[in-house]
Amino acid sequence: MSVIDEEAEKREIRRRYRALLKVSKNVKTKKDKASVRKAFDIALEAHKDMRRKSGEPYIYHPIEVARIVAEEIGLGTTAIICALLHDTVEDTDLTLDDVERMFGEKERMIIDGLTKISGVVDFNVSMQAENFRKILLTLSDDVRVILIKLADRLHNMRTLDSMRRDKQLKIASETVFLFAPLAHRLGLYAIKTELEDLALKYTEPEVYEEITQKLKKSKSVRTRFVNRFSFPIKQELEKQGMNFEIKARTKSVYSIYQKMKKKNIPYEEVYDVFAIRIILDTKADREKADCWNAYSIVTDYYQPNPDRLRDWLSTPKANGYESLHTTVMSPGGKWVEVQIRSKRMDEVAEKGYAAHWKYKEGTSESNFDIWINKIRELLESPEKDAVEFIDDFKLNLFSEEIFIFTPKGEIKNLPKGASALDFAFEIHSEVGAHCMGAKVNHKLVPLSTVLKSGDQVEIITSKKQKPNESWLDYVITGKAKSKIKASLREDKKRIAEEGKPKFHKWLRKSHINISENNIKELQKLFKQANETELFYHFETGRLNLKRINKLIVEKGDIIGRDHEEKPANELEEKLSKGGKGEEMLVIGEEMDQFDYKIAPCCNPIPGDEVFGFITINDGIKIHKTNCPNAVQLMSNYAYRIVKARWTSQQKIAFLAGIKVTGIDDLGLVNNITRLISGELNVNMRSISFDSNDGIFEGTIMVYVHDTKHLKQLIDKIKSIEGVINISRIES
Repeated sequence: MSVIDEEAEKREIRRRYRALLKVSKNVKTKKDKASVRKAFDIALEAHKDMRRKSGEPYIYHPIEVARIVAEEIGLGTTAIICALLHDTVEDTDLTLDDVERMFGEKERMIIDGLTKISGVVDFNVSMQAENFRKILLTLSDDVRVILIKLADRLHNMRTLDSMRRDKQLKIASETVFLFAPLAHRLGLYAIKTELEDLALKYTEPEVYEEITQKLKKSKSVRTRFVNRFSFPIKQELEKQGMNFEIKARTKSVYSIYQKMKKKNIPYEEVYDVFAIRIILDTKADREKADCWNAYSIVTDYYQPNPDRLRDWLSTPKANGYESLHTTVMSPGGKWVEVQIRSKRMDEVAEKGYAAHWKYKEGTSESNFDIWINKIRELLESPEKDAVEFIDDFKLNLFSEEIFIFTPKGEIKNLPKGASALDFAFEIHSEVGAHCMGAKVNHKLVPLSTVLKSGDQVEIITSKKQKPNESWLDYVITGKAKSKIKASLREDKKRIAEEGKPKFHKWLRKSHINISENNIKELQKLFKQANETELFYHFETGRLNLKRINKLIVEKGDIIGRDHEEKPANELEEKLSKGGKGEEMLVIGEEMDQFDYKIAPCCNPIPGDEVFGFITINDGIKIHKTNCPNAVQLMSNYAYRIVKARWTSQQKIAFLAGIKVTGIDDLGLVNNITRLISGELNVNMRSISFDSNDGIFEGTIMVYVHDTKHLKQLIDKIKSIEGVINISRIES
């Protein structure tokens, strides 16, 4: 056990506090400085005997959260005080009344919001989804609650090394699933990027390390290229008397990996690893004109791609992002993205809401305020369960936007892929609910018609019209989905009420008493979540009533079933023995007691890092930790995740896919198949090749024992002359 040097820790606490004060540019008055000092002293006293998992004094955490809030988000005194005190009410004897007495009502409200987010939740729904919904509910009060929570999450991600591996995976998954998209939508680009990169560092450490090293090695080459590319642009901008800064923005590790996966290419083939950013120091009334002037200078020297011009000056994104993007051809025959913006626009792009608020003028409603109001509308649906809410909310977090004109010429922003029905709900929920048709550019079209930027849309309504289930196939916006589902729920309740007395009548005919216990047993028998579902499906004729013969009934009471079905929670019960999910599911050993299957979405094989997911009716599914569905499962259903590993005695063959690209030559294909089935004696399930313009692409499904076996196979095929690229098919 290491000896704690208390004096060294005190010096480090003082150093961190001084660093916080240094970056707190918005803490200017003596009164503000005194308030921050008071908050620091209270936090120091409150957390004096507490330590983090790493063994460090707990006080490091609130100081660092406050520093992120001040330096990286750019907030002021109130937010810094709340960041310093954000864990005190939950973890110590300090009360909200104490906070209000010492600092004020606003500080109380923000800390109350932060405490609620971390509160105990219902374990029958996703803990994280419910927590996230609570975060969004605080938007109605003060956006600073969310900004401090994001700073809290960022510092936790920066210090995740000390946590257990399963905890790292869970926290990283919910970060990339919920917090990074939220940071993106709030316009906090730098924080969003770091959260995604840190999440990748823990979910796929080898991939993260490989890309990071390759970026480091190629840095000097990139710098030389940027200097050569920028030189003529700099000269011309200086000649025109413009104040500017030109810098290269390197793509994040996470973004590079997403591109590699999406296009199934190696790092070396990701050509847009960086972009050139031109930042103009110009007056507000000259911003757009100067940006377009800079654009004309760039395109005078380099040929632009007309399909890649993105004008977010005329129509900013919903999170306030404004910029002019173009892609031009460099002398070396390489496409380069150039981003042109003013200093104000750059600050809004990096610091999001805080900068937006700083520069906001007048009382006109900005895109960001409109987005906040949209979230509030989504929150108006109290019956929606948390996981469903998150699914609807996430629909619009990362979406590209289009702009649509109303018949009066007003502009409405919608996500790309939105339909005429989405537009109707965007106008008003009542217009959407009674929508029976639409005219796009004066032409009558179906409700499912997908809109494009610049369309003018008129909605046709009828009082007799009401939402039906098929409408959910036509819409993509959270608002439309939310309103349609709410209407369908009301219909379902009404039909269930009509079905209830008929169900009771059927029970009496079947000589079964109408009691709470019997109704619960029937819910289990017919696999219905609640009474409403049971009565609704009875009324609509969707229950298999013959199943009642499985029941054992004595004097009108249900006492059991002939063939008991093992419920999912029985699996959960067995797996949780040993306390807090510490038991490890060993795949391949003593697994007869559990029904488990290899998940087809990612086809894990021995050697892959895996986890078990308890399904409702299909036993345990084994997924890779980097499965496309892993992030959502770990974020939304943490309580159904089981740690798992492979047995070292595994001798079973597992199916894996390989994608091969090479020179189109019959001899090459023969060499590959001869190597696999002959020399390596590996069984193939299927093989298919397509050729185009002298290049072939092939997919080979093989049976291997583990990842080591698969890597040997891939390395051998890679050594065959004519093979350009080979990779494992991940899903």
